[in-house]
Amino acid sequence: MNPATLRVIDANANRAREALRVIEDYARFVLNSDALCASLKQLRHDFAEILRPFLDDAILHRDTPGDVGTVNKTTAETSREDINHVVTAAGKRLGEALRTIEEFLKTEDAPAASRIERLRYRFYELERRIAATLRPIACDFASVRLYVLITESLCRKNWLEVAKEAIEGGADCLQLREKDLESGELLNRAKQLVHLCRQHNVISIINDRADIAMLSDADGLHVGQNDLPATEARKLLGRNKILGVSTHDLAQARKAVEGGADYIGVGPIYKSTTKTRDFLPGLAYARQVAGEISTPAVAIAGITPENVDEVLSTGLRAVAVTASVISCENAKEAARTLKEQVKRNTLSTGSAT
Repeated sequence: MNPATLRVIDANANRAREALRVIEDYARFVLNSDALCASLKQLRHDFAEILRPFLDDAILHRDTPGDVGTVNKTTAETSREDINHVVTAAGKRLGEALRTIEEFLKTEDAPAASRIERLRYRFYELERRIAATLRPIACDFASVRLYVLITESLCRKNWLEVAKEAIEGGADCLQLREKDLESGELLNRAKQLVHLCRQHNVISIINDRADIAMLSDADGLHVGQNDLPATEARKLLGRNKILGVSTHDLAQARKAVEGGADYIGVGPIYKSTTKTRDFLPGLAYARQVAGEISTPAVAIAGITPENVDEVLSTGLRAVAVTASVISCENAKEAARTLKEQVKRNTLSTGSAT
């Protein structure tokens, strides 16, 4: 084989392996995703198998001291803004390296080049799945501790007044949850809620309706298991909106994270008076999520000042409530009580933000 071609294959094989390891470590240590790790590991092994016949000769032609590319650097190569950029850059390096290997192999071994091409297309699909998990810093949800759902029928006062009281009491995020309103009225209320939340630097979420979330310019959307799949909701929202997904077991939680969820709802923890269900994952599921899912998670259903400490003992650091705040005569005080309990718990475990 042409020595120059061998040098190209050697350099790009190294580049591809290094990039694959970066991405695999992201899937392993950041996402904790068995499925993505397995797919990436298989890709790495298949890549090594294709190149095995060439690499023994290729390494003999390696000339690192004489490689002019080792000293030519751009500013962009010497720094990374965050993990998102680390993973994105690795993905681009991998795609470029595979294409270079493929093109040069065409001059020496067309069947091997075709195998690299198929492997490259496999990676493009994995890259799409990984990209769905990457969120801009602006979409950070990790600081949320008290999440309050607003439903007019459960409010003691005007719903917008209750929403304001919840914020004054310490709510970090409000969700507008109205299943039965006409679209026009729902959009009107969504715009009011978004405006209120913006005034107080609180996250605004719309339940179920991606169209209303976008038209009202809410910070995000929350979907359930029977609503839009996370992957489809993400396509509508784009990368800069928050996406939450209700989950009831670990398989659903992992699927939500891989589909692009910025946070997951975990529950129902207890039986709820506002939404009846015939299943109860409970505290056991909350403990599983706390131990195995790194994406922010919010416990929901039946949570009150009397049981919130028990909920937080699972390791979760945020709770979502409805009646425990909005059905109280003094929503501000109810929110404050819950928020203080959550803060005390996180401080005691060293997890406060």
